[in-house]
Amino acid sequence: MKLTNLAKTSLASLCLISTCSLAEVNISGFSSINVGKVLSGTGVEHYGIEPTFLADYPNVSAYNEEWDFEPESLFGIQFDADLMDGLSATAQIVARGTEEWKPEFEWAYISYELNENWTLQAGKKRLPLFYYSDFYDVGYAYVWMRPSADNYTWQIFNYTGMNVLYSTDIGDWSLAANLYGGKEDDKDNKLLGDYFSGGVETREIWKDILGGVVNISKDWFEARFTAMQYTNERYVDGERKYWGEDDYRDGTFYGAAFNFDFENLFVLTELSHLAIDEYSFERTLKFDSRMITVGYRIQEFTPFVAYSEFEQEGEDGENHNTQSVGLRWDFHSSAAFKVQYDKVEDNSYWLAVAGDSESLTFGVDLIF
Repeated sequence: MKLTNLAKTSLASLCLISTCSLAEVNISGFSSINVGKVLSGTGVEHYGIEPTFLADYPNVSAYNEEWDFEPESLFGIQFDADLMDGLSATAQIVARGTEEWKPEFEWAYISYELNENWTLQAGKKRLPLFYYSDFYDVGYAYVWMRPSADNYTWQIFNYTGMNVLYSTDIGDWSLAANLYGGKEDDKDNKLLGDYFSGGVETREIWKDILGGVVNISKDWFEARFTAMQYTNERYVDGERKYWGEDDYRDGTFYGAAFNFDFENLFVLTELSHLAIDEYSFERTLKFDSRMITVGYRIQEFTPFVAYSEFEQEGEDGENHNTQSVGLRWDFHSSAAFKVQYDKVEDNSYWLAVAGDSESLTFGVDLIF
């Protein structure tokens, strides 16, 4: 029997209703409303950059000498659908001030629990390079206004592919591991296009991504180790980029984080190393970043100090560091007020990013 279009639509609707009736959908969200300005700064005169504080590299959240609400303010909502029997779906949509509040999918993936230890996932996720990568947008989840810009500098922070999670307990220790692979093709990369290429549209491709993360924890101690390799291709203003005779280059990333939490006193650290092989030039570019934060909880107040740095090996490589002091006030069970002062030293000339700066930012992070 031939189905009419109306019958097909009705059948599809019934199937959708039937499927939806089996799913338990949880909706949660988060938001940050932040404001800040540069108190003083040098800018980078030979690139025409005025006094600037580049607070967030991936999203190019930059403050200047005027108070501004847009650079780091965002609103996110997440849908988690439990389809039973171990199958679930997750989607997260985020709208940012830097993107004129245009909503975009940051996560969209399905999960299937094979058993209590193993879970398969597929779709679009955060690239888990750093400790705070998975919840980078959820400001309520960490003590600072944002994770250190010297550490979290990379132009790609999502990927589409598959991963397998493993978790277990070994005695008093908890262990979690994540093996992942995939690709990211960012056709208009904001960091490279808007900031490092002078406004020229830049397509950034990371393919053949293969990486792994291992996290161990016990009581007051936690350690996380990560490694990843990928192949980089790039198009600038529509033209394929060549590094010498090659139209690609290979990168290898290693990272580690060690956190200590003694009830009121805590210490957070993170290290990373990236090596990029440019075969035609017979050279390997090497980048290192380091971060340490010390904080102390006094009831609902958490003052902290932090230091971070980024260093590229070689003469006049990209080299900058940040000294920070701040306060988090948990004035509500679902909201925190934060204020942070940052002093940036940009020690490069040709690879200078935004110059020296002193800046003040504050705002409210909340979850719901």
